[in-house]
Order: sequence, then structure tokens, then C-alpha cells
Amino acid sequence: MTARMLEGKKIAVLVETEYIPYEIEAYQTRFAELGATVHLMSRLWDQPSARFAADVDSVEVADRINRQETSLATLEVNIDFQNVEINEYAAVIVAANYTSVRLRYFQPPQGQQISPEQTRTAPAVQFFAQAMANPKIIKGLLCHGLWLLTPMPELLKGRRVICHEVVLADITNAGAIYVPPPLDSEPNDPQNIVVDRDMVTGRAGHDVNAFIDAIATQIKQNSGVGSCRGGFSK
Repeated sequence: MTARMLEGKKIAVLVETEYIPYEIEAYQTRFAELGATVHLMSRLWDQPSARFAADVDSVEVADRINRQETSLATLEVNIDFQNVEINEYAAVIVAANYTSVRLRYFQPPQGQQISPEQTRTAPAVQFFAQAMANPKIIKGLLCHGLWLLTPMPELLKGRRVICHEVVLADITNAGAIYVPPPLDSEPNDPQNIVVDRDMVTGRAGHDVNAFIDAIATQIKQNSGVGSCRGGFSK
């Protein structure tokens, strides 16, 4: 990676509770090294900021928190994605793990029953759909992140992706073309990343560094180009 290759670029990262701390740290550190500014954002519910809690991924960690030997990591966010101009961003990323599940939350109109069609109205789903409509924005979805697109299956139909096996059924049911990782792949193996035109997907949170590198490359290739709807590669 060329130093400062993303100078002046802005990167949006959608987060929520159950984020992975080392993944968020990687975005903040690596993109800054490349010259980009990272904006963490979420739905703030008309508040000036919101605090989100990290994931607890083992019984041992949960026990240590209960014994107060350690504390649960938190993240303070003060940007609401509903108040930004999406076209100012070179890339929009959905953080891994269960952030996408929480971001899919929607409220049915008062007095109406919940219906499947209303899943499309979730603010974060709408926000990412706007990003998908602009080929100049690189879209990054890591691990479970693709769940944010499933309320609008037309966004995934025919797109080559990789994802965590937990969400695989939902992604293929939405019409995406799954590209499996090689059997011998290791964490941060570039083969755990799939690039399909303006969309970059990664298998799991531990592939975040390779994921960032792929996004940075796509941003650089897309700079000054009217459209990045050319060929795609793995």
C-alpha cells in the first residue's frame, strides 16, 4: 500500500452494539495511515451521541466481566448517518458481527401491523441502499454485514460475495453468488476477500486488514473515474 494514497478521502463506518473492538481500531488506524478520515456513525435516535457495547465472544470473558476483573469495551458515536451527505464518502462500510442485525431495526407506522415489506424501511437499510445506487462509492461488508442488504434482495442478486457461514443461507436466498474461501486460507488471507465491482466483502472479522487493503485499492482505482462499473475480480 502506498503511504497516504487516500489523502483527503472520507470513510463511513456503520456501527452498533456488539461490534468487534479490534476491527474498529483497524479502520481508525489503517485508514488514517493511508491519509483518510474515518467517521463512525449509527442511528442516534435524536440524541447528540450514543454509546455502544462491544461483543463478548467467550464464556471466559463474560465471567471476568461478571467478576469485575475487566470491563466491557464501549464506543462513543456522535454522527447520525441520517444527517450526512452520503456522496461525500469514498467508501461506506458495515462493521462485522451483529451490528447489522441491530441496524436493521425498523418501526412500523403507528396503528399498523408489522409486515415483511416494512423491513425495507429501516433507516440503515435505506442509507446503504443509497450507497449501493452510487457506483463511485465503494461498499464494504464484512462477515455478517451483508445482512443489512437482505431486506432489499435486488441489491444482492447476481453479486459475487463472501461471508461468514452463519449468514450464508440468507445471502444466497437473496440471489447472491457465494465465493467460498480456499480450505487452507488463514486470517487476513486476501483469498478471504471478494471484490465485485464497487462492492468488497470479507469472510470474517479477523480478515479486517485484508478487507481494508482491498477497499483502499478500489478507492484508488475509482478516483477520478466517472464510474467503476467495469470488470470484477476475486
